[in-house]
Amino acid sequence: MMSADTSLRLSACTAAIAVFAALAAATPPAGAADAAPAKATAATVAKGKYLVSTSGCTDCHTPVKMGANGPEPDLSRMLSGHPEGLKMPPAPVLPEGPWIASVGATMTAWSGPWGVSYTANLTPDADTGLGQWTARDFRATIRTGRHLGRGRALLPPMPIPVVQNFTDADLDAIFAYLQSIPAVKNRVPEPVAPGAPVAVK
Repeated sequence: MMSADTSLRLSACTAAIAVFAALAAATPPAGAADAAPAKATAATVAKGKYLVSTSGCTDCHTPVKMGANGPEPDLSRMLSGHPEGLKMPPAPVLPEGPWIASVGATMTAWSGPWGVSYTANLTPDADTGLGQWTARDFRATIRTGRHLGRGRALLPPMPIPVVQNFTDADLDAIFAYLQSIPAVKNRVPEPVAPGAPVAVK
């Protein structure tokens, strides 16, 4: 049985502004880097931290672990997305009816009509996170709902219509904060299309 806390987290993650599902393993397009951006001010980073902390980003992008009082965020992997070492079995097949999605115990793997999606690594790791991204890449991703502004569509539970309400200044502050947190090397799996087999190792 799901605890009330877990139910609230599930609700928050699906409805909240969880930043950027499916941005894992990002490589910026050739020549797209901004020219030496100005260093973010402490006030900008603080604003970004506030927006991330109040918009539900951690609910989906920080893996959940079992603590003494039940499920809790694993802050040693804050905003690092679906753990690369956790190979998920095939998602359960839901019967026809009002249920539409299922979610892994870490709150980082989601299955529904779109297939299987894994929440992205938002830390500034250069190889597996957003370390090589620019603020322009970040804004383009949110504004278009596509990876780096031109790749594949971002998938649920990422509420793109909601996060598109952020101003450019908001997005720049969020990005500045994400660039300030500890980098975690964690390569998130690519999403799985509907009906495609899921490799289990």
